[in-house]
Amino acid sequence: MLSLLLSLCVLLIGYFTYGRLVEKIFSPDDRETPAFSHNDGVDFVPLKTWKAFLVQLLNIAGTGPIFGALMGACFGPVVFLWIIFGSLLGGAVHDYMVGMISERNEGRSIAELSGIYVGSGARWVMRIFSVVLLLLTGTVFITSPATLIAMLTPESFGLHFWIVVILIYYVLATLLPIDKIIGKLYPVFGIVLMIMAVGIFAGIIAGGYYVPEISFENLHPQNLPIWPFMFITVACGAISGFHATQAPMIAKCLSSEREGKKIFYGAMLTESVIALVWAAGGVAFYGTTQELGNALSSMGQSGVVYDISTGLLGTAGGVLAVVGVVVCPITSGDTAFRSARLILSEITGLDQKPIKNRLIITIPLLALGGILTQLDFNVLWRYFSWSNQTLAMISLWVVTAYLLKHADKKIKSLMTALPAVFMSAVSITYILMADEGFKVRAGIAYPVGIITAAIFFCVYVAILKKGHD
Repeated sequence: MLSLLLSLCVLLIGYFTYGRLVEKIFSPDDRETPAFSHNDGVDFVPLKTWKAFLVQLLNIAGTGPIFGALMGACFGPVVFLWIIFGSLLGGAVHDYMVGMISERNEGRSIAELSGIYVGSGARWVMRIFSVVLLLLTGTVFITSPATLIAMLTPESFGLHFWIVVILIYYVLATLLPIDKIIGKLYPVFGIVLMIMAVGIFAGIIAGGYYVPEISFENLHPQNLPIWPFMFITVACGAISGFHATQAPMIAKCLSSEREGKKIFYGAMLTESVIALVWAAGGVAFYGTTQELGNALSSMGQSGVVYDISTGLLGTAGGVLAVVGVVVCPITSGDTAFRSARLILSEITGLDQKPIKNRLIITIPLLALGGILTQLDFNVLWRYFSWSNQTLAMISLWVVTAYLLKHADKKIKSLMTALPAVFMSAVSITYILMADEGFKVRAGIAYPVGIITAAIFFCVYVAILKKGHD
C-alpha cells in the first residue's frame, strides 16, 4: 500500500514542479486564442477552464487507463514506475506541448503540425496514421462499453443492440457543436469518473487488501518480457499518441494560454491516477498476477472490471463504478470520431460550419467504424496499442522539431527529445517482436530497436549542434 500512496504523491508533486518547468519552456502569454479569433460556434468555442479540463480528461481517459493498467499489472508492481515516470516525463509533456503548439497554430491537428515543423511528407504520413488510429480507437470504444452495458441489461438487449445505440450517439456527438452535448454532459460524467476512482481506492483500503511494494521483478504469468511489452500494454495511463489527436480539439476551446498546464498536463496526470488505482486494484483483488491473468483470460477485460467493482464496493458501488467505466470509453470514442472528422476536413478543405459538410465526412466515417466492430476485440486492441505508442513517438519528435526552430528553446528540446528516443526504441522493438508484427526473436529485436533509436538521437544532436554553430 505504501508504494501506491507514494506513487500518488509523486504525481502530485510532479505537477507543481516538472509541470511548471514544462510550462516555463513553452512560455504561455496573454495573446488572443483561436477560440475567440476563429469562433465558429461549432468547433472553435471558448470553454471555461474547469469544463475544458473535464472534457480533455474524458477525451483521453477511455478504457485505456483501465484495461491497459489491468493488463500492465500482470507484469507486477513494476508497472507503477512506468505509470508515474512515463506520465510525468513523457505523457503529460507530450499532451501539454501538442495542445499548446496547436493553439499557437490556429488549432491545427497533429498531422498539420507535422507538415509545418517536419515537412509535407510527414504531413501525409501523419494524416493517414492519425485517421487510422482514430478509427481503431473509436471502434475499440464502441465494442468495450457495449459489452459492459450488455452485461448489465436483459438478454433481449444484446451486444449488437448497444453497438447501434452507441453509434447513433456518436453521430450526434460528432456533428453537433462541442458545447451542446460534449460541453454539457462531460462535466457530469467527469464527476462520476472521479467518484469511481475514489471508490475503488477506498475499497482497497477498507477491505484490507494487500498492494505489493514496487520491485523490478517480472511477474507476468505468460513470461512476456517487460521490455518492450509493458510499455505498449499500459499505453494511455503513461503516454498515448491518441492524446495528440485530442489535444488540438481542446486547443480550439482555450480561453487563455495560461490555463494550458491545468488542462493538458493536469488531465494526463489525473488519468495516471486512474491507471494507478486500477493497476493496484487488479493485483490486490485477485492476490497474484497469475490469478489476475487467469481472470483476464477467462472473463475478458470487461468482466474483470465488473468483478473488481462489485467485489470491492458491493452492488450499489459496483454499478457506479461500472457506469464510470462505460462512460470513459464512450466519451473517448465520440471525440475520436470528432477528431477524425476535423482531420479529414483539413485534408478536403470542407468548411465545417455548414452541417451538410459535417455529414459528408461523418456518415462514411461512422459506417466504417461500425463495420470494424465485427473484428476480434483483442486483435483490435493490440494494433491500437502499438499504433497509439508509435503516434506518441512521432508526436514527440514533432514537438522537438518545434522547439528546435526557436532559438531560445533549442537546448530545452532535450525535454521532449529524450522521451521521443525512448518511445522510438519501444515502438520499433515491439513491432519487431510482436505476434502482430515481424515475430523477430529478442536477440535481434533488442539491438535493432536500441540502435535505431540511438541513430535518431544522433541526428537530433547533429541538428542541435548545427543550430548552435
